[in-house]
Amino acid sequence: MKKRFQKRQVRSQRRARPETKLMVMIGIISVVVLALAAAYITWSGNSQAAPLFAYAAEDVVEEQPFTAVHEMGQGPEIPFLAADGPQPKIVVSEHFYDFGRIGARDIVQQTFAIRNDGDAPLTISRAYTTCGCTVADFTASAIPPGKVAEVTLIFDAGFHDSRGQTVRRGLIIENNDPTRPQVEIWTQAAVGWN
Repeated sequence: MKKRFQKRQVRSQRRARPETKLMVMIGIISVVVLALAAAYITWSGNSQAAPLFAYAAEDVVEEQPFTAVHEMGQGPEIPFLAADGPQPKIVVSEHFYDFGRIGARDIVQQTFAIRNDGDAPLTISRAYTTCGCTVADFTASAIPPGKVAEVTLIFDAGFHDSRGQTVRRGLIIENNDPTRPQVEIWTQAAVGWN
């Protein structure tokens, strides 16, 4: 009787092995996915990426400056160029900037660059921010090939009562690059209590 019970026990253990292996694999995959998610959250929220390119002061265009504010109305149509001709190509120096910890009434700013790597003029048709607490000053609305427009994004922490919160604010840029007609730049700040 005892041998028969032991044989049944061995058989049931053999049958359970594939399920056990499956459970171990699911556990390992879950740990890896959680580790990757944690790494992504840490990277995207707390690290500062280096600008994608450098430029010289003589590359900056300063014609037809304008300010982007928070308004979501319809803008002018994007003046795309003929598909069979030269095209502009928009490149942004950074897509994300973390101001870090700031005071509840601080006004902070960061300058970004927009470069035209194409063969035709890059036209910014419209730009707007995601909140009234943020504005963006552009040095130009038309950027010749190989040139750069600077964009100074200004965030006013005292515009809203956002003490004790981490806030993200964005700038949306509509342009005539047919492959990227809308480009976004995002900032983040941990607003303190002072």
